[in-house]
Amino acid sequence: MADGSAPAHTVVVMTRAGCPACERAERDVERICGALGVPWSAADVDTDPEWRAEYGDRVPVILVDDAEHGYWSVDEARLTAALRDG
Repeated sequence: MADGSAPAHTVVVMTRAGCPACERAERDVERICGALGVPWSAADVDTDPEWRAEYGDRVPVILVDDAEHGYWSVDEARLTAALRDG
């Protein structure tokens, strides 16, 4: 970036409606990304047959820069480290 800061990462939480683990993961990601100024979003795996086939039995799945970073829960230290790497 022009101001010398690290390039922005993007985070997506692959979720499913009615999934308590997904809700926890979204709260964790929101807090971590908010503290680091990293954009994030959530996507419901059941809205796309390919997502359901790929991620459906492992939700929540955390994607960082479109690559699978983890699933079932958020490892806060690992996610923070990944987002701080530029």
